[in-house]
Amino acid sequence: MSFYTKSVFVYLLLLFSLNLFAQKEIPVLQLKVTPLVPVYNPVLFDSIDVNRETFETKNLLKTQIDFQTVRNSRNMLEAGADSIFKLEYAPYDSKIPARDKAVQLLAFSIDADRYCRAELKIVSTDRLEVYVNNQKKKSKETKEDSLSKAQPLTIDLTLEPRQYEVIIKRLTEVKNFNETQLKLSVKPEKKDSLAEIGVSIDTKRRATINDILEGNRLRSGSLSPSGQYFIFTTMNVFPGGKSTTEVELRELKTNKKVCSLPAEIFPQWVKGKDQFIYSKAGQDGKNLFLFDVASLNETRIAENLNFDYFVLSPDARFLLLSVTEKLPEDKGNLKRVLSPSDRSGAYRGRQAIYLYSIQDQTMQQIIFGRTEIRLSDIRFDSQKALLLASEEDITHRPFSKTMLLEMDLKTLQLDTLLNDPFISGADYSPDGNDLLISGSGEAFGGIGLNLDEGQISNTYDNQVFIYHLKNKEVEAISKNFNPNILGFQWPDYDHSIYLRAEDKDCVSIYRYDLKTKQYTRLDLPEEIISSFSLADTQPLALFRGENNTNSFRLYAYDLKTKKATLLADPFKEQLDEMALSPVTSWTFTTSDSTTIDGRYYLPYHFDPNKKYPMIVYYYGGTSPTSRIFETTYPQQVYAALGYVVYVVNPSGTTGYGQKFSARHVNAWGKMTAGEIIEGTRKFYREHAFVDSTKVGCIGASYGGFMTQYLQTQTPIFAAAVSHAGISSIASYWGEGYWGYAYSGTASAFSYPWNNPDLYINQSPLFSADKINTPLLLLHGTADTNVPIGESIQMYNALKILGKEVEFIQVQGENHIILDYQKRIEWNKTIYAWFAKWLKGQPEWWDALYPVR
Repeated sequence: MSFYTKSVFVYLLLLFSLNLFAQKEIPVLQLKVTPLVPVYNPVLFDSIDVNRETFETKNLLKTQIDFQTVRNSRNMLEAGADSIFKLEYAPYDSKIPARDKAVQLLAFSIDADRYCRAELKIVSTDRLEVYVNNQKKKSKETKEDSLSKAQPLTIDLTLEPRQYEVIIKRLTEVKNFNETQLKLSVKPEKKDSLAEIGVSIDTKRRATINDILEGNRLRSGSLSPSGQYFIFTTMNVFPGGKSTTEVELRELKTNKKVCSLPAEIFPQWVKGKDQFIYSKAGQDGKNLFLFDVASLNETRIAENLNFDYFVLSPDARFLLLSVTEKLPEDKGNLKRVLSPSDRSGAYRGRQAIYLYSIQDQTMQQIIFGRTEIRLSDIRFDSQKALLLASEEDITHRPFSKTMLLEMDLKTLQLDTLLNDPFISGADYSPDGNDLLISGSGEAFGGIGLNLDEGQISNTYDNQVFIYHLKNKEVEAISKNFNPNILGFQWPDYDHSIYLRAEDKDCVSIYRYDLKTKQYTRLDLPEEIISSFSLADTQPLALFRGENNTNSFRLYAYDLKTKKATLLADPFKEQLDEMALSPVTSWTFTTSDSTTIDGRYYLPYHFDPNKKYPMIVYYYGGTSPTSRIFETTYPQQVYAALGYVVYVVNPSGTTGYGQKFSARHVNAWGKMTAGEIIEGTRKFYREHAFVDSTKVGCIGASYGGFMTQYLQTQTPIFAAAVSHAGISSIASYWGEGYWGYAYSGTASAFSYPWNNPDLYINQSPLFSADKINTPLLLLHGTADTNVPIGESIQMYNALKILGKEVEFIQVQGENHIILDYQKRIEWNKTIYAWFAKWLKGQPEWWDALYPVR
């Protein structure tokens, strides 16, 4: 029997025995071990140390040894029939230096199926230290001749449903290297007798919230104009939340490191050259530096400038700087609100544009006024620039005016090209004769719309247009293109435009051929492409991608050979430790013949003959639930906790075409809720491994609203979680910093005074008496997007109605929970709620929130 087969057999045997003998002591029968490492008594220069203590043999336990050695070890030790380990293992050298001692690491894992308490008992003849998940728990400082004389070392454990690594560092003496005895066992507390606890040396473990927050991850990548070099940034987050950032310059062809660069730089490559400019903090502002890759020389080109960001001109002769200027604050203790958006604080800021001449080292403002001005692009010859000017227009949807301006950078003459509130960005074509403009389908009088009669466009569904400067004609090139466009690039070496777009629940790169007017999806080895940059002079690209089962990876892509080459995968080592769930696509057809996409994750150690509880997750806002590993609501972690996870992308989601996303407008759950309910029912009827009486649901923001609304429409859910959910559409519309602006899409042309039925009938608060599902409300106390009052209203209503509801406030957090420790506690609150209502295991919730 192979080592691996033995491990699996023992692990399964233990799990089987637990079902028969709950609460019995569970012996540890296998250990991973390292070879013995010699240690020596120090030279006793003095008889006492600085603490006036004498040297004792037990002090050698302080010898540091890398725990990774036992994690990587392939050496295994098995206990005898009496469950006792006899530590007969050869040292590195068959001749350990005489007279001295040795240390050795031993390791195994504990895995519980639920929150519970247990006792780890260790009986050993050696001195030892015990570590659980890298934390030292207890020490044994005595040595005995037999187990009968040794005092047991007991460690109380509080176990969550995850794997716990136990590492024992033992100190043994030369004369009994092969005589040490050790006995290990784990026993659940009496009240947790139903807990199934496994012990093994299995290297694969459950994914946890810590895996979502911690580890070494790729953050960004940037390709040089020649395609010969690239810069990439990684961030390593350690347990506790501290992090380090590393930036490297590498050769693309060999992937060899050229040099390290300062952390937190945002380089801009000089067009056509392997040089880049970046900023660093100076004494009274920011200093700008030019870095030449060939010589590795850094030259300071500007000192003590104050700006928010800069764009380098194509000829590298000047920079256009964006500088924030603010309207004056009111004096005294009172503040006059100038506009609905003034409440956010950002309203009083204006972006002004300055030009910095690298040659003359002068900085001058090129536009003066109160209007918000944003730089969009600089023409290839550095002669002209595109600027977007915007002003609030609160009386007309979309509540702002937008002008596209072109400035002659020599004369500063300003021409208005377009006046259209529905455009959002513009870039020059490589020859400067055309513009590629982004905006909603309503731009240019609606020529890009592709809707059914009576539908209103979802303005979060982005389109692109080609605007010909010479004849002012417009082409709506994405009118019949379903993916939602997130960004674009127009290189000068082929007749194509490259677009990054939400493609159902993926993010893909498409090539638009300007001659054939056809779209082609690039076949890239990731489902979510988060960045894609092209070289200036040859058909090479650098992209960053991830999917359901891996973190971000960096690739080079040859546009001619269509070959992708992996360059960096910093999270791989940690990812390889996890037993991730396979992800399976699942679609269904609704009663009105609409196809609804979805996917599902299977529980950890899935057994098709068992029944499992299920969690249903859906979008917040109108973006699809993408196939990403590092989501705020980590489906892989839910699966690791023992749930089937069903993710659904119902009507209103972008990435499926304009007609589909327009269903979000003026609906507020009318169609979406029915699709979620229908999909959930069809899913558990088609999958016998789902316990249909134990189905929960979770959503945030608009998804939090959907959680609340669903409970007014159906009894199928046994538990529900609403994070930052909207309970009253009217109060959210009026009180959220961006409530009225978001409602400009979600409730287009509908207001409380002209469509009260929408604002009342679709608000969960006004149907609170219909809610019978145990509901957990989570909300950041500093949420400016969806004010915490939305949860307060629903909590008060359900309390008055005598319904099962809990309300947990996350102190100091906004719409998204960002603080490391709070995010862990917030996630565990969700896990404990589902464990209580979907598994009948209230212990975790009671431990977090005991009765007072």
